[in-house]
Amino acid sequence: MIPLVSIIMGSTSDYEVMEKAAKFLDEHDIPFEINALSAHRTADKVSEFAKNAQKRGVRVIIAAAGMAAALPGAVAAETTLPVIGVPIKSSFEGLDSVLSMIQMPPGIPVATVAVNGSMNAAVLAMEILALTDETIKDKMQVYKSSLKDKIIKANEQLKEKQFKNRVF
Repeated sequence: MIPLVSIIMGSTSDYEVMEKAAKFLDEHDIPFEINALSAHRTADKVSEFAKNAQKRGVRVIIAAAGMAAALPGAVAAETTLPVIGVPIKSSFEGLDSVLSMIQMPPGIPVATVAVNGSMNAAVLAMEILALTDETIKDKMQVYKSSLKDKIIKANEQLKEKQFKNRVF
């Protein structure tokens, strides 16, 4: 099986956050790979990964990093694939990571989700894949519809909560 999405993280300490993306892709039968690559400690491997990802069939890269958060930008600089950055909350409540991802130079974009927002990164990756794959598009429509249904059901359950001064 060829991975359509590659999840990479600067350190295995980011795994707890990135596991949500992996689980989401797995639940929706999207082939993916997951690896730890450090922009600072394994720069040559990051470069090799980015240059060869598309040849291996990868169509979207989700790159997570904390602190200096160089990994998403380093990968984006070496590939034409879309790169989705996940800032990891480590220092400064993750603000340092966010800023390093959103302040990319012209021509080297990194789409960036919320701090620790790996599930949204997986959703965005799936939406990108859905542009050219009807099966994935159908899965995405079912997923989005389920979000609506979940809120409608929650609101109905909320109506059952009793308060003496509640007005309907």
